[in-house]
Amino acid sequence: MLPGRGRDGRVTGLSRMLGTRTAWTPVGDGEFFCPGCGGDRNYQRLTGRRRFTLLGLPVLPRGASGPVVECAACRRHYGTEVLDHPTTTRFSAMLRDAVHTVALAVLAAGGAGSRTALETAAQAVRAAGFDDCTEEQLAALVEALEADTGRITGEPCGPGLAIELHEALDPLAPHLAPAGRESILLQGARIALADGPYTNPEREALATVGAALTITADEVNRLLVAARTPS
Repeated sequence: MLPGRGRDGRVTGLSRMLGTRTAWTPVGDGEFFCPGCGGDRNYQRLTGRRRFTLLGLPVLPRGASGPVVECAACRRHYGTEVLDHPTTTRFSAMLRDAVHTVALAVLAAGGAGSRTALETAAQAVRAAGFDDCTEEQLAALVEALEADTGRITGEPCGPGLAIELHEALDPLAPHLAPAGRESILLQGARIALADGPYTNPEREALATVGAALTITADEVNRLLVAARTPS
């Protein structure tokens, strides 16, 4: 048998002659969190057309491919579901807004008249990214919230405030580890405890926070008890 003429030789020869090639077309771009690079990067959204090739030349269409997301830095391709993950910048903003909304909800439930509670809330909000937040600003926001919703400080968490909590926390919860979700709830608990034991409206507000963060009711109760215990 001559070299290259056996079965293995024929298969190898065919694989070198025949193949497929994908021609990619950009259909959009933006910024995303690249799992390969581990940070925010620019991307192109691509759709492709596959073709059979003979000796490297396209000869027959084989159908559509993609769409995919190509990182402008590492050039890797990912499924479009990668765009569901927020960028680092967006995630930081979502976290900052979540802490701010939780602080307002707890203050509106009964702590807005306490200087200690306002100070604790302002510290949490500043640590989350609102560097210039003051106790006076939070008090004014709670007052404006009450005027807008017709609530009175110390009332149970009404539908409007519950909606605001869900709007701030629902998109964030899937991207937080359990410890991160618990941390947000515990920050609210510390604000509520700053001026004394939990009131019923504060407990209700914190229960709403826990539900929006997909923390079970039993786990919420455990965390609220743990927050009362000095470390």
